[in-house]
Parts: sequence; C-alpha cells; structure tokens
Amino acid sequence: MIPIVLLLIGGIKLTAQDISCEDLMGLVEDEGYNFDNVGFYQLMNSSWLKDVKAFKIEIDYRDIIFVFAEIKKDEYGFSTKKYVFCNVPQSNWDKFSKPFLNFSDNSTYGERFHKYIIDYVCNCY
Repeated sequence: MIPIVLLLIGGIKLTAQDISCEDLMGLVEDEGYNFDNVGFYQLMNSSWLKDVKAFKIEIDYRDIIFVFAEIKKDEYGFSTKKYVFCNVPQSNWDKFSKPFLNFSDNSTYGERFHKYIIDYVCNCY
C-alpha cells in the first residue's frame, strides 16, 4: 500500500490513511479530472471488473494518477464495490488500459489489472 499526501483547501495536509476512501474519491473528483476510463464494452467479458476510471490531480506541481475501480460483487454486476488506487504510474495505466500497445500481451483486463494496478491500492478506510 502506497501512502499519498494530499493538499487540501486551506493548506491542510492529510495522508490517505487519514481519510475515508469515499471522501478521497470525492476530493479527487472535485480537484482533479477524469482523463481516461475502461468501461462497459471493454469489460463486458470480465467476471469481476465493471468500470475502471483514471483521474489526474496536480499535487506539488506534478500530476498524480488515481484509479477508481468498480468491482462486481455478483455475476451480473448489479451489486458492486468501489476501490481507489493512488500514485499509479502513467506507464502502468497505459499497459492496463491500452493492450494494443503491446501486441505480445494477450492477457485479459483482469489479469492486467492485477499486474499493473492492484498494488497501488490506497491506504484509506
């Protein structure tokens, strides 16, 4: 788990473990922007991924990538749980979301998610 320091309005600094995951996602949505996502059509055959979005937020003059993943809790995805991943390198996001960049990689989105994204789960509550 990778800690991240967030600069909030008013100059208050918090680490991700000091904030709920829901509040962290709200903060990222408010202060950052959604620059890419892997959605329904790409994940149609996934047994566990429903939606994956990437956000960028500028912290200390550099862009930090956060990934929001909606994971299916049932076979059809009617029930899901959202997770947030912090400090995901751009190259990892690209390897996950753009399989055409590596023609020799025939892995599924789920396999690539485990390979490139899952280790960056935020230490929020």
